[in-house]
Amino acid sequence: MTELDRIAAALERMAPAPLQAPDFDAADAFVWHVDPDRLSPVPRVNRVELDLLLGIDRARNTLLENTLQFARGLPANNALLWGARGMGKSSLVKAVHAEVMAQGVPLKVVELQREDLPSVTRLLALLRDAPHRFLLFCDDLSFSHDDQHYKSLKAVLDGGIEGRPDNVLFYATSNRRHLMPRDMIENERSTAISPSEATEEKVSLSDRFGLWLGFHPCSQDEYLSMIRGYCDAHGVEIDDETLRAEAIEWQATRGARSGRVAWQYFTDLAGRKGIRITG
Repeated sequence: MTELDRIAAALERMAPAPLQAPDFDAADAFVWHVDPDRLSPVPRVNRVELDLLLGIDRARNTLLENTLQFARGLPANNALLWGARGMGKSSLVKAVHAEVMAQGVPLKVVELQREDLPSVTRLLALLRDAPHRFLLFCDDLSFSHDDQHYKSLKAVLDGGIEGRPDNVLFYATSNRRHLMPRDMIENERSTAISPSEATEEKVSLSDRFGLWLGFHPCSQDEYLSMIRGYCDAHGVEIDDETLRAEAIEWQATRGARSGRVAWQYFTDLAGRKGIRITG
């Protein structure tokens, strides 16, 4: 064997084996991992029922309709859910997926971490030939000043020369409408030779989402309604006066009022009442 043959054989041994398509019938949800590439099935998704997500009616109805269109093989838009922390952006995506399946329309969801965006082309190649429709979900998506991961996102939104697979739709959540801090946008504009073009590539990422859904801080009445809804759904009994006093004190100690804070108070309340939270 020649030296070149030995080198070629060594490289072949070092090269990872081709990624085998997983059993997509094993679950309705998967998580994408790298090193090595693999799709891990999720037997039970951690989510809240759609009816318990209050104060976001317009976003809920719009996202559900868009998702149903896609699952039924009709045209649909990639969606960016942006806005206030703890107002149910990621919970809505998971709840909508459950509602679509409850209506008898098959749909798979695949969660992709922001740090793994450079591998998205390999993931799309794996999903492209599968006989299913996939909702590709990236939670808490944002980019810093020197972050180059945003370039990989274009493979999902635009698809390059091959185009995005017809059986894949992309949903992302972010606290930022333009996916990068405003001070960084302004800084690049102020120091660039051509300010109007300096950040266009990054800022225009959000423009590539056909659907924008904004989430805003909830009112006190909405906050209390969320907690009452959780109590009714899980059989936790408490009178309105006590609930109001405790819930307002709870939000004051957190310095915020949101769906997440409402759930945290309810979790504490259920624990004190000796009620197990299931589902």
